[in-house]
Amino acid sequence: MSNKPKVITVFLHGEMVGRLALTPENLCAFEYEPGFLRNGHSISPFYLPLRPGVFVAKRDPFNGNFGVFNDSLPDGWGNLLLDRFLNSQKINPADLTVLERLSLVGSSGMGALEYKPDNSYTSIEGNPDLDFLATEAEKILNQKDTGSSLEILFKLGGSSGGARPKVLLNINGEEWLIKFRSTIDPLNVGKIEYEYALLAKECGIEMPEIRLFEGKYFGVRRFDRDARTKIHMLSAAGLLNADYRIPCLDYQGLLTACFKLTGDIEEVYKLYRSMVFNVLIRNRDDHARNFSFLLKNNKWKLSPAYDLLPSNGFNGFHTTTIAGHGDPKYADIQSVAESLGLNKNKTRDIYEMIEAKCLNFTSNSEF
Repeated sequence: MSNKPKVITVFLHGEMVGRLALTPENLCAFEYEPGFLRNGHSISPFYLPLRPGVFVAKRDPFNGNFGVFNDSLPDGWGNLLLDRFLNSQKINPADLTVLERLSLVGSSGMGALEYKPDNSYTSIEGNPDLDFLATEAEKILNQKDTGSSLEILFKLGGSSGGARPKVLLNINGEEWLIKFRSTIDPLNVGKIEYEYALLAKECGIEMPEIRLFEGKYFGVRRFDRDARTKIHMLSAAGLLNADYRIPCLDYQGLLTACFKLTGDIEEVYKLYRSMVFNVLIRNRDDHARNFSFLLKNNKWKLSPAYDLLPSNGFNGFHTTTIAGHGDPKYADIQSVAESLGLNKNKTRDIYEMIEAKCLNFTSNSEF
């Protein structure tokens, strides 16, 4: 990078939020802008409350970064693309600081936070053929040369999270995220995820708009975009400074955090539904970055659910435990509900309804 920033300025909807710099120990230090203190809202209520003064991040779990800003950085597939692209530009990814990586995100990240100086790469015009992108993504996963298509994939998916290949496309004026299969996925993984998303809707779980592109590529309309407006988004990992790579949360703590953040018990019931659904479909990859919250009209709400598929999780157990158990039973689910003071009859009815729908569900394949 020709421009190595010493200070990063953070913006939200065009308004300066504050500044980020590095301490001599390479820890992020953040301070809110005085104007934002007067008129804004905390971008991360638990770890960056809206008050004057300098906040210094801890080393773990995000290598000296704050969770809210770590949410802006790519993960999994996005990191793979970024590192490959940087290597193609004769840049060693290991040499980049957190500030440099945030400047590469610039205005292209997930959610609404933007960073200056903005060293992000301009997106390509038009929407390339999905079959072509899927083939090229598979080459990258298999360590094969993709030539110029590496840059195309990087510009379309370099800011994304998650392990599976994906692209971010503007389709008829709407922002969509479209997934491709990884090397370990079934051939029809897109159709399977689509079916489970429909099942989740039947179970009363709030889902984003979904579509099966070309009969095989699963896509969701981005819920961090609304009528071309960016929506501030904070994952549970970012909210709680929780390491999503390892088991570190229990649903009891997650549901408690949901209520403390939103102040709305109905949001807690929404999250309870997702917990039950994850248990019953054996979605054990329920890590802290697979739950998010949105700040809309100055109020926090649970985001629509996403990444709902059967999966092995961490050594075959749920990454987010239920009452301390990675292989939970109904009693564990009820124990969590009772610890939050949720209505026993209501939670039982939710469980039994979801259980009945899951028992009657048949997918085309199993993981």
